[in-house]
Amino acid sequence: MNTLTEIGHALWMAFAMFWEILWPLILGFGLSAVVQAVVSKSEMTRLLPNDSPKSLTIACALGAASSSCSYAAVALARSIFRKGADFTAAMAFELASTNLVAELTIIIIVLMGWQFAAAEFLGGPLMVVFVAVLFSMFLSRKLVAEARTQADKGLKGKMEGHAEMDMSVTEGTFWKRITSKEGFTATSYYFVMDWLAVWKDIAGGLLIAGALAAWVPKDFWKGFFLVSHPVAATFWGPIVGPLVAVISFVCSVGNIPLAAVLWNGGISFGGVIAFIYADLIVLPIIDIYRKYYGWKVTGLIVAVFYVAMALAALLVEFLFQLFGLIPYQRSAQIVETSIRFNYTTVLNVVFLAIALLLVIRFLKTGGPKMLAHMQ
Repeated sequence: MNTLTEIGHALWMAFAMFWEILWPLILGFGLSAVVQAVVSKSEMTRLLPNDSPKSLTIACALGAASSSCSYAAVALARSIFRKGADFTAAMAFELASTNLVAELTIIIIVLMGWQFAAAEFLGGPLMVVFVAVLFSMFLSRKLVAEARTQADKGLKGKMEGHAEMDMSVTEGTFWKRITSKEGFTATSYYFVMDWLAVWKDIAGGLLIAGALAAWVPKDFWKGFFLVSHPVAATFWGPIVGPLVAVISFVCSVGNIPLAAVLWNGGISFGGVIAFIYADLIVLPIIDIYRKYYGWKVTGLIVAVFYVAMALAALLVEFLFQLFGLIPYQRSAQIVETSIRFNYTTVLNVVFLAIALLLVIRFLKTGGPKMLAHMQ
């Protein structure tokens, strides 16, 4: 009976976290769908010819306007690389797709606070700069050629169809494109596809976070994150944060509830930021890199990403510490004790109605047939 009670407690924690982030998820995916519906993917290759600051800036902007699904981001990065885009610029696009998107920012603010969202946005471009510098030092033309040869084999990873789908409306003014029937349909398609792409990661992240919040004693986290040694903890957090992410298997926005649990447990500010960044080096995605680019380039990607994530997170922590922006209270709002009629409930009902409208549009305009064809 005690075991069943503990399992029930963990499941309740997971559901409570889901209830807390439901409306931000719908809002974020809705905004992302609107942007994808009016921003074409067809010009990406032309806009990313090299690793210049201009190309990297454009790559970050395009990534921020795309889906937050880690698997789709990795697949799309390979697609534009195969079509001629610069490898470093493609990786910059990939990083921005999972770290600078609207839904991620909204959920971080709701669960953890604006400081973490600001740190995420500041550290994202820093991470891209570190990646570009490290690739310029260690990524030879021979390795790029090997990566392109492997990429051209077209081995399947995950979310290939999602990455290739381009229904964007490009004619007319921005407002006309959004409000047109075609724009509404495209928005509904991207909205449903994004949900289908990440629901497993969201569910997995919530279940893992619920279990950790319910079962792992705080004393364990305090010891593991060296809470009693503040200086050591500052450096230890960005080192161990990505490693925790690697073995958690959770990608995309699904790792935010777990990040909140780790923050409450005692991980450093930089450590939790590094953990959030590391969704692109979890084990399933490393295996996809292997298929896409071969072992040599995969090893370089993982090493460069890891170093860039840790350095960017550590630098962000130093900057936020300097300006006194790091929260001192470790009380991330990851659950409600009960479902009550409050602003969260009202917003959930409103955004569930919006989501229902988009799903109905998807179903009425041939969405299921398109989805079956893509798969």
